[in-house]
Amino acid sequence: MGIKDKVSNEAENMKGKAEEVAGKMTDNERLEAEGKMDQASAKAKKAGEKAKDSMSDAKDAAKDAIRR
Repeated sequence: MGIKDKVSNEAENMKGKAEEVAGKMTDNERLEAEGKMDQASAKAKKAGEKAKDSMSDAKDAAKDAIRR
């Protein structure tokens, strides 16, 4: 996962946490729900990036094994 992706995902996650807390404090259910959705979205993107990285690592390992 590139640093840009990591920063973007973490920013989205933190924004979601802030929205969730603000929604709870103001009894704004919509804002709270939006915050939770932003957090879930960031988590899903992070999982996707990790899977992509794992596949890339496996591909590199397979190439190295073939070269030996």
